[in-house]
Amino acid sequence: MDLMETLVVVVHVVIAVALVGLVLIQQGKGADAGAAFGGGASQTVFGSQGSGSFLTRMTTLMAVVFFVTSFSLAIFAKQRAEVAGEAGIPVVQESRQAPADTAPGVEESANGEAEGGESQLPDLE
Repeated sequence: MDLMETLVVVVHVVIAVALVGLVLIQQGKGADAGAAFGGGASQTVFGSQGSGSFLTRMTTLMAVVFFVTSFSLAIFAKQRAEVAGEAGIPVVQESRQAPADTAPGVEESANGEAEGGESQLPDLE
């Protein structure tokens, strides 16, 4: 499945670059007015009709292939997310440590008094 996904990604990138190139090559709709004054459209490689219909068809074909590869990549991503969801996310357990509110080197006894005999607890009187 990984090889198929890589192939689709490569085709997708190539089609995207080709689609950008095709769009940039095409002339705008305002270019027809210039051809009326002797633009020389009959001397083109694509005939007197011009390259408009050929480039339009190629752009349409490339756009369809681009959408198909986009849809395929979305399906691959969904399948990968489902597999990751089934595997589960590992839970990190926090370790319980004694609170570090006592000064270093001072050990508390069971009744809350420090070694020197003074109480570390505040008076509530």
